[in-house]
Amino acid sequence: MINFADLEKKLKKNEIDNCYVFCGSDEKLIKHHVKFITDKVLKSDFVDLNYSKFDGNKADFETIIEACETMPFMSDKKVVVVYRASFLDDSGTNKSSGDLKGENFQLLNEYLSNPSPHCVLIVYYVFSSDREKPSNKIKKLEKKACVIKVDKLRGEVLQKKCRDLFEAAGSKIGKAELTLFCNQVDNNMDIVINEIEKLISYAEGRDITKDDIFDMMPQKSENDIFNLVDYLSQKNIKRALDILNELIYKGEKIPLILFMMGRQFNLLFNIKLGIESGKSKEILANELKLHPYICEKMISQSMKFTLKALKRNIELCVDTEKTLKSTSTDNKINIEVFMIKTVM
Repeated sequence: MINFADLEKKLKKNEIDNCYVFCGSDEKLIKHHVKFITDKVLKSDFVDLNYSKFDGNKADFETIIEACETMPFMSDKKVVVVYRASFLDDSGTNKSSGDLKGENFQLLNEYLSNPSPHCVLIVYYVFSSDREKPSNKIKKLEKKACVIKVDKLRGEVLQKKCRDLFEAAGSKIGKAELTLFCNQVDNNMDIVINEIEKLISYAEGRDITKDDIFDMMPQKSENDIFNLVDYLSQKNIKRALDILNELIYKGEKIPLILFMMGRQFNLLFNIKLGIESGKSKEILANELKLHPYICEKMISQSMKFTLKALKRNIELCVDTEKTLKSTSTDNKINIEVFMIKTVM
């Protein structure tokens, strides 16, 4: 099993395999890798004639094999992509389709014993979470196919990808600003692309500054606070406490966590008050100095609370802050009690 850097080296040496199997939790990043191979194998003039795509959750593998064995048109190779190939997980039978998952894996395994020499088959499976590991089925294919585990982009690899995206959009960002951006953004390609588009629109053609990044991008801890408060709005105290524990594990201090929660409840109170008085999203975003995208998300969250509940939660924040400052009791217990009170 290799990573994308190893794959890139192989392709630069024109070492093309008959089959590639990708697995990972970031589908956007997997798609980028699939396109990288496709662009290497096919000439742009004949892509439409020599490129086929199948839904791995629906297509039977006999149809896919037939496409693989069809001769390419005006090209040495053709590319067949099977996306979201759930038959590569270890769950076995799919109740909605009989034993189709097991059959498809068996047919893939048999096909790879004698693959079509003029076809590059690309199969990918998206993990259901970041914690999922490559299945036993995927491991079994390593001797017959090039298996690539797509990990989240980090460090210099993430910076290079982000720089390429900024440059492709005709935008300029300095080295220090790029480093700051990469440190702040969640390394999920959907989020990365969305945040880059927001920054470019905000900068309106000028070089992107550090202030732009701080103004436009939600801090990672702020994302956690948003989710924590969202779980409180659903009265799901268990998931809210899980996020609290993650924040503490990351090194966030409990007084700061409480401050951020209080700030969130204050914003939600002002947003709900504004909505009920007839203010538009644009006016609220301007008054509260929020990006319209963030403001829209917070409007949706504010709808899950009453004004009375938000006012009470703000008061609970103030009381808990006083307790943290004036007593020697366990801060973690105090903030947990506060969170439980907000859902009562």
